Amino acid sequence: MSARHDPRFSRPGHPPATITEFEGVRSLHLGTSWEQGAMRLARPDAIELEYVQMMMAWLLFRRDVRRIVQLGLGSAALTKFCYQRFPEARVAAAELNPNVIAICHAYFGLPPNDARLDVREMDALDFVMDPANHGAVDVLQVDLYDEEARGPVLDTPEFYRACADCLGPDGIMTANVFGDFSSYDKNFLAMEGAFDAVVWLPEVHDANIVVIAFKEAPRIDFSALYERAGEIKRRYNLPAKDWVNGLKEWMRDHAG
Repeated sequence: MSARHDPRFSRPGHPPATITEFEGVRSLHLGTSWEQGAMRLARPDAIELEYVQMMMAWLLFRRDVRRIVQLGLGSAALTKFCYQRFPEARVAAAELNPNVIAICHAYFGLPPNDARLDVREMDALDFVMDPANHGAVDVLQVDLYDEEARGPVLDTPEFYRACADCLGPDGIMTANVFGDFSSYDKNFLAMEGAFDAVVWLPEVHDANIVVIAFKEAPRIDFSALYERAGEIKRRYNLPAKDWVNGLKEWMRDHAG
């Protein structure tokens, strides 16, 4: 199955959005073989990819979220999940490529915008630099890749400082830093300059590494985190115990 020749998803000036299907999983591509997101057809509202599930690791630290923002829509898995599972929250997404937005509506179950959902065709940098968004976001989820997927499209200290500016007190950013090896250190250093605390979870799914960046460093109590992980598993069916194990491993390796 392919949307390669559908003009709805190949507006000029942006990479075309295409899909493939294999063993019940529909994947999004930007005109290349790189997978930009996926959805299991039998469970369209679940988060299929492990690293995308990890982007929800903020749940270990935050329960009461009112505004969740996604930078880079992908296959809309995170945006849909947050919109459906957190009815008290407003959910926004900034996506530069109109072909991605169109194909997510047509093939990945992204609902239309309403009073709680705001998917915008815009540059993520413009979103985070806008003073109207500063101090207004509880959770920021950043997954910004182009069709070559060599590293995050936005990775400068200025970008990550603007991300931190968007967060309110106790705000959390999760970010995927998949890419060439050289991009990892560059992103980590830029984040560490912008946030009070930065940790990352073990690599999964073809070198994807998810980073958790805190506006204010949290107090880490692993017994409480494991208890919370059990709640997350029961309520959202996400493998949160693995996230806590990853945090524990990271803290052991970076002690002192």
